[in-house]
Amino acid sequence: MQINKLKLQAEKSRHRLIEIIYSANAGHTGGDLSCLNVMTALYFELMNIDADHPKMPERDRFVLSKGHCVEALYVTLEARGFIKKTLVDTLGHYLSPLAGHPTIEVPGIEVNSGALGHGLPIGVGMALAAKMDGKAYKTFVLMGDGEQGEGSIYEAAMAGSHYKLDNLVAIIDRNMLQISGCTEDVMTLEDMNARWTAFGWDVIEIDGDDMEEIICKFKAIDYTCRKPHLIISHTTKGKGVSYMENVAKWHHGVPTQEQYTQALNEIEERIKALQD
Repeated sequence: MQINKLKLQAEKSRHRLIEIIYSANAGHTGGDLSCLNVMTALYFELMNIDADHPKMPERDRFVLSKGHCVEALYVTLEARGFIKKTLVDTLGHYLSPLAGHPTIEVPGIEVNSGALGHGLPIGVGMALAAKMDGKAYKTFVLMGDGEQGEGSIYEAAMAGSHYKLDNLVAIIDRNMLQISGCTEDVMTLEDMNARWTAFGWDVIEIDGDDMEEIICKFKAIDYTCRKPHLIISHTTKGKGVSYMENVAKWHHGVPTQEQYTQALNEIEERIKALQD
């Protein structure tokens, strides 16, 4: 898919995201918006998946370790054809199968996730299984940066390196903010690159707000290097909605009617520009 088409899809997903969060009266809006570019690139360009056959054995696997940002996954799965709009519209409604974290009852979701620190260990297991079974599929795990305070991540980091899982790509959505403020004030994470390099990972830093760079850097990954890969994706919390960008309180939250209208107007302007 051309870069402009991917940018357009990401903006359409942002628009849909704001709609469903407003309707559901709940959601982790800031982190949803910061990871949508990478998620769009994965589902529309990079991963081997088939919405008509969501469990095909050779499919690439995706684990949303920062499971509280499931709204971004729902709108991506809807746009990619895994689930219907009518289902996504039930988010936040009584008896809806769509929960506030990923569940395997939803087509296209591989594992129940959201207990922070669990996604990478699961991804290591998936990647190791592929190696043991001689399968070509890759596993992608999207983590939050605040999640990096969980010790289980570093146990998984050691295992990934030990088993030389070059079919594993972990991504950190590095938006610098978590629920209680700046990540570096809550628990120092830097030097993140040096830490993961020391664990034996192939570390790549990208501008996660730039679709062209996302595609370029992901496509340049060497899947024969005998090292697992870590993408540090530098992003903006609340990306694409001016009053949410880099504001910690939008880790979660629902816009007012006025804010909702403003957000949709901003996104619609960018959609129109990309369509012209």
